[in-house]
Order: sequence, then C-alpha cells, then structure tokens
Amino acid sequence: MKRKVIWCAQLASVMLCALGLKFYYSTATANELRWILGPTTALVQLFSGGSFEFESYTGYMSGDRRFVIAVSCAGVNFLITSFLMLALRFLWRRRFEKVGWSFLPLTAVLAYVATVIANAVRICIALEIQRRAVEIEGLSANQLHRLEGIVVYFAFLLLLFVFTERSRTNPRRLLLFPLVVYYATTLGIPLLNGSFHQGSPFWEHFVFVLVLPLIVFVPVVIVSGYRRQHA
Repeated sequence: MKRKVIWCAQLASVMLCALGLKFYYSTATANELRWILGPTTALVQLFSGGSFEFESYTGYMSGDRRFVIAVSCAGVNFLITSFLMLALRFLWRRRFEKVGWSFLPLTAVLAYVATVIANAVRICIALEIQRRAVEIEGLSANQLHRLEGIVVYFAFLLLLFVFTERSRTNPRRLLLFPLVVYYATTLGIPLLNGSFHQGSPFWEHFVFVLVLPLIVFVPVVIVSGYRRQHA
C-alpha cells in the first residue's frame, strides 16, 4: 500500500511539474526564457554559421535582422511533451517496483537536452527554407513553417523514445506511447482550455498536428515490424 501511495505521489508530481511549466511559459518573456533560448541559439550558430544577438524582450536577432529566435521558438511545449513521455513511461515500467525520486530530475535533464538539440535543428532548417526561399504549392509561408516544426519535433520525440526504451517486445504497440503523449499535449490541452473558440486558425492547426505525425509514424511502424519479422 505504501508503495502505491508513493507511486501515485510521483505520478502527481510529474503532472504538476508539466502543468507548472506550461503555466510559466504562457506568461514568460524572452528574458525569462534565456535558460533555453540561449543554448538553442548557441547550437544554431554552431550548425548554421550565422550570428545572433540578444535583444531584451524580443529574443535572439540574426545579424541581417531577418530572423528572430523568440518566445514562440523556445520549444517549451516540446520540452513538456518529452518530459511527460519519459517520466510516464518510466513510472509505468516500474509500477510494481519501488521507485526513487531521482527519476524526476534525470528525465527533466534528458528532456531539456533533447529539446535544445531538436529545436536547434528545427530552427536551422527554417533558416535554410528562408534563405533558399523554398515554397510548396498550396501552402503559405506560415503553413510551411508549421509543417516543418511538427515533423521535426515528432521525429525527435520518436528518436528520444527509441533511444531510451529498454523493452524490445511488440515495438509497434510501444511506439503508440509517444504518439498518444504527443496528441495529449498538442491537441488535448488546447481543446480543454477552449482554444477551439479561435475558429478556423485553431482547426487548421488541429488538422496539421493530427495528420503530420501519422505521416512520420506509419513508416517507422512498418519498418520496425519488418525488421522484427526478419530478425
């Protein structure tokens, strides 16, 4: 009974951490997010060879002032999703065992590192799209930016799950876990807080977030199933 009480307390702590970070991010300025914007920008500079300067309450501005790494580029929502995926998966695997509290900071650090790398890659791709003036017929610039972000973030979420997952049984069923967590954080929370009242902009975003991860997810599941059959 004591073990179950501790497990429930740990589960509640994970959810409270995620909700607390979500609330903090909803009102945070660029100055308050330098703990994640700074390392992300440093990696972007390393990967892209560009230079960025911090402007208070704006973000990191590129040298030509055509690109800004602002609050919306912080990747905090991906950080929350990654943390939830790692922490909940760990608790589920150890649901019948005694679990120490050290998993909380460990999963938080791992999620943070993954977020900085994924976000830097996403921003570098966005910079290349801007430099090369890439266009896709039928998509606006904002829609193309959204498409790129969703694909990169979800691909990295799958990579993070595969990298940290110890069990190799029934991989197709296991891979549903990051998909469910991703949908819960990117679609479930906005639906619960009433974002659907925004009308067509929300539903356009909803369709993008619903469909694009499946385009990444389905080939991964097919390949994993094929490899398992021929192992």
